[in-house]
Amino acid sequence: MSSFKQRMDEARGLVKIDMVLRRARLVNVFSGEIHETEIGIHEGNFVGIGKFSEAEKELDLCGKYVVPGLIDGHVHIESSLLCPEEFCSLLLSHGVTTAVVDPHEIANVLGVKGIRYILDSTDPLPFNTFVALPSCVPATDLETSGARLGAKDLTEFLPHPKVIGLGEVMDYLAVIEAKSNMVEKLELPVRFMDGHAPGISSQDLNAYFLAGIHTEHECSTVEEVRERLRRGFHVMLREGSAAKNLLDLLPAVTSENAGQCLLVTDDRHPRDLILEGSIDHLVRLAIGAGRDPIQVIQMATINAARAIGLPHLGAVAPGYQADFVILEDLNQFDIKEVYWRGMKQSGGGNRRRERPRFPRFSIKGLTESVHLANWSLNKLNVSAGTELEATHAMVRVIGVQEHSLVTSALIRKLPVEHGFVQTAPTQGIAKIAVLERHHETGKVGIGFVEGLGLKNGAIASTVAHDSHNLVVVGMSDEEMNLAIQTCVEMGGGLCLVDKDQVIGKLPLPIAGLMTDQEVEAVAQTLDELHKKAHLLGISEKVDPFMTLAFLSLPVIPELKLTDLGLVDVDRFRLTETVL
Repeated sequence: MSSFKQRMDEARGLVKIDMVLRRARLVNVFSGEIHETEIGIHEGNFVGIGKFSEAEKELDLCGKYVVPGLIDGHVHIESSLLCPEEFCSLLLSHGVTTAVVDPHEIANVLGVKGIRYILDSTDPLPFNTFVALPSCVPATDLETSGARLGAKDLTEFLPHPKVIGLGEVMDYLAVIEAKSNMVEKLELPVRFMDGHAPGISSQDLNAYFLAGIHTEHECSTVEEVRERLRRGFHVMLREGSAAKNLLDLLPAVTSENAGQCLLVTDDRHPRDLILEGSIDHLVRLAIGAGRDPIQVIQMATINAARAIGLPHLGAVAPGYQADFVILEDLNQFDIKEVYWRGMKQSGGGNRRRERPRFPRFSIKGLTESVHLANWSLNKLNVSAGTELEATHAMVRVIGVQEHSLVTSALIRKLPVEHGFVQTAPTQGIAKIAVLERHHETGKVGIGFVEGLGLKNGAIASTVAHDSHNLVVVGMSDEEMNLAIQTCVEMGGGLCLVDKDQVIGKLPLPIAGLMTDQEVEAVAQTLDELHKKAHLLGISEKVDPFMTLAFLSLPVIPELKLTDLGLVDVDRFRLTETVL
């Protein structure tokens, strides 16, 4: 029998197949209905729905729901602090069988070596990992990153079957002004190009779309969603750990335009992944907000597959890959079992999940990423200027805002001792420093920050978007220095110091961004660090390490600090700390 005839007979239910799901209630993402049927699976793919007489394995679902495997259309693995193997295992337990990852963070540290690690470590896993090559390494010229990637550097990855797109194009000015280095990237032969253009004018949005960028995950208002939908964009409704936009944007989704909308997490932290989940969490949020469950599931499956160009994923239908989730309750999205290519990967329900345990890929060559040149304590000094007898100085201060990545540009009067500007505990103003850690340049940016709440001690991290230099905030230079030295000794990670003691730390040896520990251990350590950070005075309304990581991101207003100095983001230039 020819292979074609064999496939026809399998689909018609005339021959024995690998597996049949009986008495399934299929959530059909094509017809927008729920109907009882049998589902046939053979050699990792769905052969059809209807009736199938014989199978090696039969599974009676007794009326449970079947939905396609969930798809996260845009996520950074590094933001979870987990190695790729642990991240994919965790996602499988939450019904996510596909993720489009942008290795932007690790590429800013390790360049092509970081991209290769993500591809190699995920390749053998029973999980669909697709890569959107990072388009902006570095993100800006106002900081020092570990690498600089042009179109030629990215070309070597194009033959890889998992490489399908160009990652979020943050430098939209380079796009609409047709700068040559960006045009070269936009001309790479990939399936899709991911957008990142908050605040772009509606007229410039025309050019941005015309350049071939057809997705966007940075909408924060209903009007921004509508502007993009009107031009043909696929809008990614995001609910991460840092940016939470889903419920604010849902009113823009209608029955007429829902096919252009999909769900993404962007950045998700370990504790949130364990307690809430991934895309399944977004599904529950949307259903809980009163949206039709079938429409929401479409946004989490087939819409994502179509937006990104994955024609074999996102549906339970003939010829589609047999990735699916079995649910006990549709409205609660209560996951019972998860299958990838017809093979069970996870089970146990929402409250108590089993998940696969994957062997770790070698991290050799990825752990030596923190290099400081000729470091000394006096590099933390901030000169008050030429007036040696001055007792105070007027200083630009970064103002932290609750539940926001946006900071304020403040002017404060700070004390001066022996010619150097000091912290002001009574005003809640601490010192902040960003140390270049990639090329041993010795560059250090120094500034001051208000609103973090720190009363004593120091907090440090090598997770600092986007270039991931070493960032530290403290009330004394000595405490800051101890935190810096601890991060160096760990080869990267998170650290808390109180007086002359290290009171908590989480090593992140993989590029100073990730660990190969299991998620439960990572989440427990993070919980302990957060509690200790609050004891140091950091407000409970502020996520200490998340806030720290974004204080060095010079693309979000108003005032930020990089290793090159204080950045006036609105004017996109460096500015003086002391006035």
